[in-house]
Amino acid sequence: MGAKRKKLLNEILVNGALLLLVLIWTVPTLGLLVSSFRSRQDIQTSGWWTIFPHREWQTTAVIENPKEALGVDPNEIMEIRGATGTFKEFREGVADGDVQVTWVGNKRIGWVEIQEQVWAVNWDFTLENYSEVLTGKEFEFTNADGEVITIPGENMTNSFLNSLAVAIPATVIPVLIAAFAAYAFAWMNFPGRKTFFIMVVGLLVVPLQLALVPLLRDYKALGINGTFLSLWLAHTGFGLALAVYLLYNYISTLPRETMESAFIDGASHFTVFTKLVLPLSVPALASFAIFQFLWVWNDYLIALIFLGGSPETEVITMRLAEIVGSRGNDWHLLTAGAFVSMILPLAVFFGLQRYFVRGMMAGSVKG
Repeated sequence: MGAKRKKLLNEILVNGALLLLVLIWTVPTLGLLVSSFRSRQDIQTSGWWTIFPHREWQTTAVIENPKEALGVDPNEIMEIRGATGTFKEFREGVADGDVQVTWVGNKRIGWVEIQEQVWAVNWDFTLENYSEVLTGKEFEFTNADGEVITIPGENMTNSFLNSLAVAIPATVIPVLIAAFAAYAFAWMNFPGRKTFFIMVVGLLVVPLQLALVPLLRDYKALGINGTFLSLWLAHTGFGLALAVYLLYNYISTLPRETMESAFIDGASHFTVFTKLVLPLSVPALASFAIFQFLWVWNDYLIALIFLGGSPETEVITMRLAEIVGSRGNDWHLLTAGAFVSMILPLAVFFGLQRYFVRGMMAGSVKG
């Protein structure tokens, strides 16, 4: 009985810890998602959690010229609708049960608002935030003072397409090259194979920042600086070491009998690689493709250095940084822009996630 209780307690602790981690990750993301559909005014005046049923103060009556209407003196302690306090306290709001009395304005010209607590939800959602960051058109909104303000939109469509043009080749190229290299290290005998493999693994510890200046000089000499080709080459070079290592661990565990049977039947290395190894290595290829795509898509440093600040070639991370710099207080735009940048990575992950665990565990245990 003691062992069962101990096992149950361990399960509760583990599941509870996992649930806590899920909540820590999910709640901020949910808040970001909800905020992306709320208007500028709602974001500035209330929290995103007001979409859930909650109690809030709602104005039910307004008393104009309270000095004469109520016969009170703002310089003394006043009693209004059962609430007692000084002028300073009424300016902040004095509550009496479910009723709150607030003096708005100064002592000479002002009014009194009577508020009551009611159950409310804020489901005033809008798609204008996404339209504003995607189309780049001018938009008008009315602030709390009733003033109509016209602001320019943030066109992220071109940046989104630029990120696609960078991320897809920068993912496909290293995956294909690494697959060839991993097959060679796993199933082909050639002089210096172990030495070359150790060198490839050793490249994992080389920091990316160390090569930025030399690469920038070389790209400038070749005339490719500021082009997508420079990013493809940079991401391919720094992604190959990890890709070769991961794919080698998987390809080296493929059934030797199958490979030897293919060789006995006269198949060449290229035929074995294309007909057997690639189809069997889909989990490992998909796992690294997820890593590489997310890394390239979310990259800001390399894109900023090699592409510069040209609006024609800026990727989505550069555009988001520009919005943060110019619209730091416009949370309705920042949250919408953030989710626009997250749509494709989420689609890639959920589309390939069934291969993710299998690919990561590949080669970790040899029987």
